[in-house]
Amino acid sequence: MPYFTTPDRCRIFYRLHRIDTSKSVVIFLNGTTQTTMYWGRHVPALSRRYALLCYDARCQGQSDPGAAPISLQLHVADLRHLLAHLAVDKVHLVGLSHGARVALQFAAEFPRMVEKLVLCSISAGTSARCWAFVRSWLEILNLSDVEAMAWAAIPAVFGNRFIRHHQKILDKIVNAVVQRNRKVSLLAQLDAALRYPRSERIPPGFNIPTLIVTGSEDPLIEADDVRQLAEACRARHLQLEGIGHSVPAEAPDLFEQILLEFLNPNA
Repeated sequence: MPYFTTPDRCRIFYRLHRIDTSKSVVIFLNGTTQTTMYWGRHVPALSRRYALLCYDARCQGQSDPGAAPISLQLHVADLRHLLAHLAVDKVHLVGLSHGARVALQFAAEFPRMVEKLVLCSISAGTSARCWAFVRSWLEILNLSDVEAMAWAAIPAVFGNRFIRHHQKILDKIVNAVVQRNRKVSLLAQLDAALRYPRSERIPPGFNIPTLIVTGSEDPLIEADDVRQLAEACRARHLQLEGIGHSVPAEAPDLFEQILLEFLNPNA
């Protein structure tokens, strides 16, 4: 399996699909408990038109937590080192939740590398309710295990429609989270996420074409904060009705259509 080792000796797992370093690469960035497997539904359609890179960030899936204190800045540095290792210098970033935070910060620091930016389930800051959710998951992990935390997260990360229509597979979803995540890594990541800076600190002159996609039933973000972020980075904002926090999983066909139209509107 392909791994990249960071300068501080942390192994990062990644998957490549039709990589051609002479062309722009679409990079998928996971939510906190997600892995490269999360994007599998979208690989066939996207890989017909683009080179793809999926990777597990430090503390996710098959990647190591490493020895350095986890921070948003460290995740950005890991991505920059991975791209240098692969000789990739032009990218489209597609991030969900935590992955969207990393994508936005990367774009702010390396704007010449990013051609387009798609941010799912993100707002300018961590709302009080979102902070409380993350803190509760952290406490559940401290007191119990990944399975208990995953069940507690279900109502926050999926909308009512998805839960109603997929009750028979919720056990499988929770089991996947358990199988793909290590408790020690999740503890480190959730603890670090509570201290992330707000996302509205966009550098002057930021002009990367940006699309923000959110769900109307997402309890982790607030509408005013989303509008604030969209204004700060001059982004187009789409809110999908009846969808929760996990947009690509809850509305896969619509998400795929939106993504392809944004990346190549003339296709």
